[in-house]
Amino acid sequence: MEKYTWRAVIKEGMKEEYIRRHDTIWPEMVEVLKEAGVCNYTIWCDGNDLFGYYECEKGLEHALKVQAESEVVARWDISMEPIMTMFQEKPEQVFFLE
Repeated sequence: MEKYTWRAVIKEGMKEEYIRRHDTIWPEMVEVLKEAGVCNYTIWCDGNDLFGYYECEKGLEHALKVQAESEVVARWDISMEPIMTMFQEKPEQVFFLE
């Protein structure tokens, strides 16, 4: 199963809002992620630094395509812009143990 990771930083003073929005994630956002084959999605927070990880049941290409074409994901991303900044470069995998 292909894996995907991302990194971001929460803007100063916005950590509680970031957590609140994920505690009340839109049901339609969850539907899109499931349609994309996203599973085992986890986000870790260290201070204001975020690290996200998920697995792609239907392949990474499919997962990214479904999300890129989704109006729901576009709205979510816009709603999160005042709260966080995504890093464009992806983390490098340096170790894997199965």
